[in-house]
Amino acid sequence: MSVGTEQHRPRTDADGAGRPTAVGRGTVGRGTGGPGTSGPGTGGPGRSGSGGRPTAAPGQPESQNALRRTLGNHRLVVLVVAAVLTVVVVAGSTAVGTSGVSVGDALHVLWLLVAGGTIEPEFVQTFGVVSDLRLPRALLALAAGAGLSVAGAVMQGLLRNPLVSPFTLGVSPAAAFGASAAILLSGGTVSSANPVVMGSALVASGLVTALVLGLASARKMAVATLLLLGIAVTQLFEALTAGLQYVANENTLQAIVRWTLGSVNDAGWTEVQIMAAVVVVLLPLLLWFAKDMNAIAFAGDDAARSLGVNVTVVRVGLILVSVLLASVAVSLCGVIGFVGLVGPHIARLIIGANHQYLLPMSALAGGVLLVAADTVGRTVVAPSVVPVGIVVAMLGAPVFIYLIMTRRASR
Repeated sequence: MSVGTEQHRPRTDADGAGRPTAVGRGTVGRGTGGPGTSGPGTGGPGRSGSGGRPTAAPGQPESQNALRRTLGNHRLVVLVVAAVLTVVVVAGSTAVGTSGVSVGDALHVLWLLVAGGTIEPEFVQTFGVVSDLRLPRALLALAAGAGLSVAGAVMQGLLRNPLVSPFTLGVSPAAAFGASAAILLSGGTVSSANPVVMGSALVASGLVTALVLGLASARKMAVATLLLLGIAVTQLFEALTAGLQYVANENTLQAIVRWTLGSVNDAGWTEVQIMAAVVVVLLPLLLWFAKDMNAIAFAGDDAARSLGVNVTVVRVGLILVSVLLASVAVSLCGVIGFVGLVGPHIARLIIGANHQYLLPMSALAGGVLLVAADTVGRTVVAPSVVPVGIVVAMLGAPVFIYLIMTRRASR
C-alpha cells in the first residue's frame, strides 16, 4: 500500500534513530546496500546485524559508540522513571475525592490487593471505596489511555504524519457508532464489556479502516488528502450517532450519550481486565516490528523495501492492530479524541522518535494523561463528575497547540 508523498519527517535521536537501522528479522547482513546496514557487500556506516546496535566502524572512535550505548541506556532509565511516576499518579488518583482517603491509605489498599493480608474493621470502608470504585476507574483510564496513545503513535509513524490519530481517521467515531447501535438494539440494558457492544465497535471501525485505507491506496492519495477523508468519515459517523440518539428512548439515550462524551464512570474489574489484556498482548507485538516502523517512518517506503521490509504487509497489519486497540478502548470508555493525538507527541518530546522507546513511552504518557483528566473531572465540580472526554480535550488542546508552536519555532 502506498499513501502519497506529503509526509513529515519526525525529529531524529542522538543515537541515529532517524536513520533506518537494522530492520526486520533476517533482513540485515544480506548485502542490500541500504543505508545504515552492514554485512557482506554493504559498506554501510557501521551498523551491525545484531538488532541495530551500533558497533565500531573502521576509523570511528570507540568513544562515539560508547556515547551511543550510554544514550540508549539513558532512555531505559527514562522509561523506568516514567513507569514509577505512573504508579504514583494512579495511587494519587485513588486518594482524590470526598471520602477522606489519603495517599497512604490508597497505597495500603494496593499492597493488600497484591500481597494479601488482614483488613482491620475500621479500614473496611476505605478498602471498599478504593478497591471497588476508585482503583478500577484509575486502572481503566490508564489502560485505555495507553491503548489510544500507542495506536496514535503507530498510525503517525506508518503514515508519516503527526496529525494522524484514531479520531482524525474516523476510527473512534465509527467504533462509537457501532457501540451505540448495539446499545439501541438492546434497549440500553447491556454493559460496556458486553461482547455484542465490543463486537459492533470492532466491526464498524474495521470497515471504516478498510474503506479509508483502501481508497487512499487505490487513488494514491497524499496523507493530507487522507486526513481530509478521515474528517469526512468522522462527520458522517457523528451524524449517524446523533440520529441514533434522536430515535432512542430516555434510558437508551443516556447510555449512548456516555459513549459520545467519553467516560470511565461505570468502570469495573471486568472492563479493566479486558482493556489491560488487549494492551499487554498487542504492545509487545508492535514492539517486535519497531525497527520496521523506524525504516518506514524515517526513510520512506522505497528505502524500507530496499532493507527487506514488506511495507504493505507491515503497514496494513500494524494499522489493523492499532485499530483493534482504539476500538476496544472506545467500546469501554467512549470517544476520547485527543489522547491518541497528543500522547505520542508528549512521548516523542521526552524520549525521541525511535519506536523501540516511543511506543512504551506513549503508553505511559497516554495513560497518565487520561488518569489526570479523570481526576480533574472528579474534583473540579465535585460531587458532580465531568466526563473524561471533555476534560482530556480541554487539557490536550493547549498542549497540542504548544507543541505545534514550539515545533515551528525550532525550525
